[in-house]
Amino acid sequence: MKPLKIFILLLIHHVAIAQSSEYNQREVAVTIDDLPVVTRRPTPEVRQNITQRLVKALVENEVPAIGFVNESKLYKFNRLNSARVDLLRQWLEAGLELGNHTYSHPSLHKISLAEYQQEILRGEKITREICEPYGKSPVYFRHPFLHTGRSVEIRDSLLHFLDEHDYQVAPVSVDNADYWFAAAYERTIIDEDTAMQQQVREAYLKYMEDYFAYYERQSEMLLGREIAQILLLHANALNADTFDDLANMIRERGYTFVSLAEALEDTAYRTQEDTFTGKGGISWIHRWALTQGKQGDFFKGEPTVPAFIDDLANSF
Repeated sequence: MKPLKIFILLLIHHVAIAQSSEYNQREVAVTIDDLPVVTRRPTPEVRQNITQRLVKALVENEVPAIGFVNESKLYKFNRLNSARVDLLRQWLEAGLELGNHTYSHPSLHKISLAEYQQEILRGEKITREICEPYGKSPVYFRHPFLHTGRSVEIRDSLLHFLDEHDYQVAPVSVDNADYWFAAAYERTIIDEDTAMQQQVREAYLKYMEDYFAYYERQSEMLLGREIAQILLLHANALNADTFDDLANMIRERGYTFVSLAEALEDTAYRTQEDTFTGKGGISWIHRWALTQGKQGDFFKGEPTVPAFIDDLANSF
């Protein structure tokens, strides 16, 4: 074989190895909102079943996830419900983390900053109490709806308040509409339509893979590299039923599951300027992009929800 041909083959091999190595360095933290459970079938049995299966899937896939709690869901007729509190203990017993998602999931865009701050304090009482025996405490805060304030002043005042109370913001890079697929899935469960349940699961997994690909590209275009991703999911039946397949898809894309703390070690989360004060709740990648003045074509290609999912979700 001629020397030049050997050199070219070796060069191609070297590039392939480098690309493979870079691909395998992908990291993602899994964060799950609206604990203990989101469901249209609010019986104790359903809540227990969803929690058990979701926690089991996280543990079996070795995912160091964090769940964000709305403590209003722990009450029934204004009385603390011990069975609902026990759902949170399942997360702690499995070695998972809990965070603060406010008491009743209000939008910062619709109530005063003072009211919102009280929501945060009210939303940590039970969580702190049950975390203590496990040597833990809630240290991360997730904004409901990802609404961070309609002015820089409100946003910065909230950040100061969170810092005073030893909280860090839990950003999101891979935002998505899993909650909409979950509503459609609940419809199929109520209707006992197993064939449609399978269609919803398949559409959801494809949609989520498309979203990972989309934000990988967005990160590359904005920063010249892929960041450690932070995935937003919700505690629902759909994710309980599909998480094994979802985790396999994520691993096949070259990701390692890491904790939220590890993902936040990525310098992007500390150094990228964010002045976004729009009405939407959007990915931090898009917040940074808008701050940089990106427009139009930069945001093209975002995956859409299939029409049949819309129809099912709107049927309630």
